Amino acid sequence: MDTLTVLQFLAAPFVASLILTGIHAYLGVHVVERGVIFVDLSLAQIAALGGTIALLTPVSGGDPHSESVYWISLAFTLVGAAIFATVRSRRARIPQEAIIGISYAVASAASILAMSKATSEAEHLRDMLVGNILAVSWSEVIRTAVLYSIIGAFHYIFRRKFLLISIDPDRARAEGISIRSWDFLFYASFGFVVTSSVAIAGVLLVFCYLIVPSVAAMLFADRIGPRLAIGWTMGTIVSALGVYFSLVLDLPTGATIVCTFGLVLVAMGIIRAIA
Repeated sequence: MDTLTVLQFLAAPFVASLILTGIHAYLGVHVVERGVIFVDLSLAQIAALGGTIALLTPVSGGDPHSESVYWISLAFTLVGAAIFATVRSRRARIPQEAIIGISYAVASAASILAMSKATSEAEHLRDMLVGNILAVSWSEVIRTAVLYSIIGAFHYIFRRKFLLISIDPDRARAEGISIRSWDFLFYASFGFVVTSSVAIAGVLLVFCYLIVPSVAAMLFADRIGPRLAIGWTMGTIVSALGVYFSLVLDLPTGATIVCTFGLVLVAMGIIRAIA
């Protein structure tokens, strides 16, 4: 395979990874500030459960990329978003993170039960966890870019409210902002992102795109702007390295990018410690 052919083959997966980096690094700032680190993993698993159940229904025709699979997966995710928004309270007897963790465990177990009734169980489990970003098409890339641009614009317009309820919820309440309503809008928009991302990249890679760039950025910056710049830069570099290594070493792309994220985060931690 000549160089030009390789570049053409890698172009769509690399652009898809950049799109994932753009939206998830931003959402990761909110997630880290809220202290609900596993919300993305939980919503991603709920989306995967919805997709798995959809595959078992006749309307999907057994096609994991059919419209019915997407909409059923999205419906499951929005239910999860509503639950997470409802359980957030200063006086809640049960911590929100506990509900998120339980939701992840139950959704994972339910997915395994559903897959036990499907043909090609092992293949679906692998795709659900690490996806197959090399197989992404340009039509999927464009559709995802448009959706994430709309969600990004929505968050930009209402950025003050979203940042306030994430960073200083007490002040948000004092200003009369409805925490529950804006929480639902946050998690619902998050749900749209996660549903599309899981279909492309799988649960584990989506989690890494959300959390690792934000955690790495916190090592070097305190303000939101610099954190985003560091997170986007890291995500771009790791995406390029991960896609390249997976092709050269003939390894699963999603798992390779996840491991590359881990290695780069360790390297950044060492640099921060000795700097």
